[in-house]
Amino acid sequence: MSTYRVAQAAAAGGPFEVVEREVPQPGPGHVRVAVDACGICHSDAFFVNAGLPGVTFPVVPGHEIAGRIEELGEGVRERGWQMGDRVAVGWFGGSCGHCTPCRQGDFVVCQNLKVPGWAYDGGFAEAVIAPADALARIPDALAATDAGPMACAGVTTFHGLRRSSARPGDLVAVLGIGGLGHLGVQYAAAMGFETVAIARGAEKADLAKQLGAHHYVDSTADTSVADALQSLGGAKVVLATAGDAEAITATVDGLSHRGELVVIGASVDPMGISPVQLIMSGRVVRGHPSGTAQDVQDTMAFSALHGIRPMVETVPLDQAGEAYQKMLSGTARFRMVLTTR
Repeated sequence: MSTYRVAQAAAAGGPFEVVEREVPQPGPGHVRVAVDACGICHSDAFFVNAGLPGVTFPVVPGHEIAGRIEELGEGVRERGWQMGDRVAVGWFGGSCGHCTPCRQGDFVVCQNLKVPGWAYDGGFAEAVIAPADALARIPDALAATDAGPMACAGVTTFHGLRRSSARPGDLVAVLGIGGLGHLGVQYAAAMGFETVAIARGAEKADLAKQLGAHHYVDSTADTSVADALQSLGGAKVVLATAGDAEAITATVDGLSHRGELVVIGASVDPMGISPVQLIMSGRVVRGHPSGTAQDVQDTMAFSALHGIRPMVETVPLDQAGEAYQKMLSGTARFRMVLTTR
């Protein structure tokens, strides 16, 4: 093809428009990926609304990309990649390799992290140019529409849990069962944790159990979330997937001694946690940022092994604007995914 389509926001706040561009060629160390599917993440709004420094317009968002390598740049074949390989690219869209975190091997907190849709055009498109270090190999068992969300929502919850202090048999709570949390509950159960799902409304109890939760806590009930968790023995880990600072704060007193709050739900609001809440029981609060391409690959392999899949609603690329608005409204269950074919 000589041209390809992208869905872009020409100015802050949108709206989206689908336009044609000339097909770019990958430079050294890069590949061109033919996009088959791209999930829509709530953090795409940071870029569409110019909520982060350095965002330039037009913006082509999308960092839950699944597709096939269709062109190799110089030096990529030597890294083991070939034309036609199925690959995913997520929030980790490449690292600089020279900042202090990178020199320490902690690439996901690279000070110059290359997030698709921010550092370069993202996956709301028929093709993407991405650096080779951003590529994760998709297993045969996963469809592109499943693999795309694994590159951000999946890896963030999976890697957040496996890096936590919880061990099989421990009580682990997942706050929120939306786009992130519905995967977090499945991973927690598959990892052997006694799994608690926390969400708003008694009607979500059946869904929580369907996802594998052993217990459900309704955060709107008379009993507080903290008391409900303590009645179960206290949570070794709370994985906070809901982007609600008040709801996250409400879980802290539900942690056990030496319990850990792992925050992955993005919010700009402050959390109301006092030092005493942490000190007296030796509790820890930790932010967790996604994972590297290898972590994405591990996530997909684990998902294929345990039959874990995201719940998705697929929409063609030319309806990107409608799909994005549905994600923002909270009416999507659970991941909106754009498709190009």
